[in-house]
Amino acid sequence: MIIRRILLHILLVILISSCKKKEPVLVTVTGKIPASTAGITLAHEHILVDFIGADSIWPGRYNADTVFHHVLPYLLELKPLGVQTFIEFTPNYLGRDVMLLKRLAEASGLNIITNTGYYGAVDEKYLPSHAHTETAEQLAQRWVEEFNNGIDDTGIRPGFIKLSADQAPLTEAQKKIMKAGAITHLNTGLTIAVHSGDGNAAKEELAIFMANGVAPDAFIWVHAQNEKNFEVFKEMASQGVWVEFDYVHPETIEQYVSFLKFMKANNLLHRTLLSHDAGWYDVVDPQSITFRGYTAISTLLIPRLKEEGFTENEIDLLIRKNPAKAFSVQVKKK
Repeated sequence: MIIRRILLHILLVILISSCKKKEPVLVTVTGKIPASTAGITLAHEHILVDFIGADSIWPGRYNADTVFHHVLPYLLELKPLGVQTFIEFTPNYLGRDVMLLKRLAEASGLNIITNTGYYGAVDEKYLPSHAHTETAEQLAQRWVEEFNNGIDDTGIRPGFIKLSADQAPLTEAQKKIMKAGAITHLNTGLTIAVHSGDGNAAKEELAIFMANGVAPDAFIWVHAQNEKNFEVFKEMASQGVWVEFDYVHPETIEQYVSFLKFMKANNLLHRTLLSHDAGWYDVVDPQSITFRGYTAISTLLIPRLKEEGFTENEIDLLIRKNPAKAFSVQVKKK
């Protein structure tokens, strides 16, 4: 009888454990972390970018030590501001260097997240030749492989899918990489973040994702600030899409206050993301761009939001809870 009770107790414990909902995770360059520990998160930033084009890019075009020492001080500025997680948006064939990101993560103490996927905007200059000849399924297999086994031979896994397109209508190649992104999401749970030229492009992207069985909340509309019609923000966010306002900059603070007041007035702050889209070390001409730091949200935008009556809970939603939820790895089916 005692043995039976013990066995029943063990069985009950196993059943309860199996029924517990798994805690959402983020995949960083140094491994998985619980999404609940992400803290203040910068949702779209850059370390290094190489604009030479997919047909000419190769890692030896820059000195990784030089980039490391140039960028690290900007990352160290974030710790006193409470920033804990940094989402790096540079895709493959545009300068993605995951070993550099891991080195910077370890030196700065930040959680850094990299990506898989391809950049189809700018007249497809940054698409590798095989993106034009392979099917969406074949492209997706490349990206799923990176998630399952790591990028190249590094063992470092991507934490989201980065895609891009110009203004609508999308080209055939851009449509194909969107379909590949949908297939990848369904096989990995990685969120799909798409640099979009305008709201019509974002609508077309959403339609492709949904046609391929992906729910709207797996999609981040990147560069929503390019859309002039605020009602499109409402239309997309109301369906569940994450609306991301990028390029917060000292000279654009009032514009972003307007965006956020609109989202708040329409009860859509819970679908809103913010970023500087800042950096970056430019491999083509390191002296051509003044490196832009990652502090304007913390030091300029948040104080202005408080002046406008935004509560601590609303601000916490924007800089902590929303990014953690948006980038959590979870398959979201339509």
